[in-house]
Amino acid sequence: MCGIIAAASNRNVGKLLVQGLHKMEYRGYDSAGIALHQDQDIKHLRTLGKVQLLEEKMIAEKPKSKLGIAHTRWATHGKPTLSNAHPHQFGAVSVVHNGIIENFRELRRELSEHNIHAETDTDTETIAMLTGHFIAKGQSPTDAARSTLKKLDGAFAVCFLFAGYDDLMIAARKGSPLAIGYGKGEMFVGSDAIALTPLTNQLSYLEEGDFAILTRQSVDIHDKDGQPVQREKR
Repeated sequence: MCGIIAAASNRNVGKLLVQGLHKMEYRGYDSAGIALHQDQDIKHLRTLGKVQLLEEKMIAEKPKSKLGIAHTRWATHGKPTLSNAHPHQFGAVSVVHNGIIENFRELRRELSEHNIHAETDTDTETIAMLTGHFIAKGQSPTDAARSTLKKLDGAFAVCFLFAGYDDLMIAARKGSPLAIGYGKGEMFVGSDAIALTPLTNQLSYLEEGDFAILTRQSVDIHDKDGQPVQREKR
């Protein structure tokens, strides 16, 4: 099982995210990675094997960021290689994903007609490619994520970052669990409550089809029909 953890905060989030990945190691994985928003860009670090190797890379490079997503991957589409490790990036979009996108080959064929071609063997990269394509056509990051999710068949929990947007995360679920963590001036996303409980004592769980727009101060959740909703905090 793959694991997602993400944070938007006023403090450096790199260490928090790696600690969250450690909490999810019991789920099983073959690679780990992190994407951190820096200035107008997103820095990616990925490793094969244990989260400890990613932690060592973080210690060596010391990246600073207040917004990031991280992931442990268990290979489904594509062998366990560094290029197939999450997060995946296309243009300004970085994404982590749990689950399986059943129609990713069809979507790749559609994108190839626009001269957009995959560089990995994963279904997840297609999410980033498609979202980047919609942004290139003039959509906002939020609308591009919505447009992408409408085209996906399968089960997924997904979290997006966007270069140039230092206070925005998008999270959504269909068939795979995803939780929101509430802090003081910070918000978290996680596929596992175990990863979030060291960071916050207040959680809510996205329901099937939910789409969440997160900043450091707030989360706006819309249901599968696009209606704003409140999910119970526990």
